[in-house]
Amino acid sequence: GWAALAALGAVKSGKPVKVYLNRRDDMLATGKRHPYSSDFKIGLSADGMILAFEADYYQNAGAACDLSPAILPRTLFHAAGAYRVPNVRVTGTMCRTNLVPFTAFRGFGGPQGLFVMESAIEQAAAVLGMDPVEIQRKNLLKTGDSFHYGQDVEDARAEATVTRCLQKARYETLRAEITAFNAAHKDLKRGAAAFPLCFGISFTKIMMNQGGSLVHVYNDGSVSVATGAIEMGQGVGRKIAIVSASTLGAPLASIRIDSTRTSTVANTMPTAASTGADINVMAAKVACDEIRKRLIGVAAARLGVEPSAVALEAGRVYLNAGAAATGSEARRDAGLSFADLVNLAYEQRVDLSAHGFYATPGLHFDMKSEKGHPFLYHVYGCAVISATVDTLRGSYQFDDAFIVHDIANSIDPIVDMGQIEGGFAQGLGWAALEELKFDDKGLLVSNTLSTYKLPDAHFMPRMDVEFYDKPNPTVVANSKAVGEPPLMYGIAGYFAVLDALKAAKPGKKGFYDLPMTPEKALRFLADDEPKEQGS
Repeated sequence: GWAALAALGAVKSGKPVKVYLNRRDDMLATGKRHPYSSDFKIGLSADGMILAFEADYYQNAGAACDLSPAILPRTLFHAAGAYRVPNVRVTGTMCRTNLVPFTAFRGFGGPQGLFVMESAIEQAAAVLGMDPVEIQRKNLLKTGDSFHYGQDVEDARAEATVTRCLQKARYETLRAEITAFNAAHKDLKRGAAAFPLCFGISFTKIMMNQGGSLVHVYNDGSVSVATGAIEMGQGVGRKIAIVSASTLGAPLASIRIDSTRTSTVANTMPTAASTGADINVMAAKVACDEIRKRLIGVAAARLGVEPSAVALEAGRVYLNAGAAATGSEARRDAGLSFADLVNLAYEQRVDLSAHGFYATPGLHFDMKSEKGHPFLYHVYGCAVISATVDTLRGSYQFDDAFIVHDIANSIDPIVDMGQIEGGFAQGLGWAALEELKFDDKGLLVSNTLSTYKLPDAHFMPRMDVEFYDKPNPTVVANSKAVGEPPLMYGIAGYFAVLDALKAAKPGKKGFYDLPMTPEKALRFLADDEPKEQGS
């Protein structure tokens, strides 16, 4: 769209045109996350086992169809959340409105679906007189279950991550402390909530799950790696470099990530759906594996040994001493650096370039039967958040956030920790502050930082994040995606505030109208009912 504006201006003026939007114009004209309005029904046994769930999602697509048809299926895929639900009926409807078209945003429809399920559980818990956490724990997915779209649950980690997170938060003690605090304070009330996460990883459009790479090793030992991944601060380039260095046996400092362009790697897919590292790191590894084989062949010939006796690691060539050897005796330095070996291969006219390609295996989905295997794997996790509400003003603060995230084997713990903390901050802003307000003509009125509230450092709770590091053998380096899943932890913040509000108004029914702004909280406290449903 913006390119078309620039092109039109250039044609009309006969001069080069660059489109520049200030912050207000940018907020007015660009697409945002799709708002949803949703209806749900949930059926449970008297002891809290979920028997059935129904939901109808009405997606505000805006005035034109952008990515709405791709986003809505992910909402439906995540309708049941992290829970085993034997009977599910969910529908989605794209609604045309007079607003600027809505588009993709971190989570891609998943957060909207997950919020509805958590709303249903919160309401059911109130009816049954149970803690929502009790219902959550009773219904967590287990290995051998099936998702409502037909995929088998493999290597489920919901129970492990939820149990560990509740332990970290000392949940039973926390709940007792909250009860005592609320009994002793009239104008301040505390609350807490947990959110179990289960998020599928893969593009739901099967053909998009592919990627290529081009790797060049130069005769000075330096390495250029090109993939289809776009680095936007999420650290995918760092992960590609780490795995490329490890695979080649080259020093990490020798790896250069080339800029992404179709003249080097053609037919690239978007860096999206939390697949940027999974697909592009694997594509780079395929190319590096090929070059490594060639280099090992050169080293073996030079040293007079079998290729199986040669190892490349951290810029050095080593000789394996055999299966019987242990410790420092298991191998010895062969007296060749990686750069020496590369130069030797160059002199022998060995090809030091390779193209790699990776297509995510095992994916399929039948749109007619609505059954299949659309995701390579799922990311699990849990967040427990506590909050304190000022019942006179409706304002609140988040006190503590405990997160256990299913990262498997982290390729780079610093990068992954940043993604978890940053995603959570973004999700908490979405769940609690960031409200889109439009006038009756469809014009966005929350179009500046004074009217569109963003989380700052003061807004954020104390964070305690722990990796659940059980390996994931389905992808490179036994890792798991970390892009989108952490955003959903913010949902726990909404329900922590709601828990505190209900402590101030015992017996009052909760409301489910995200974000949980102080204005909505105050209306609830003043018995001016907010909407009951929506996400």
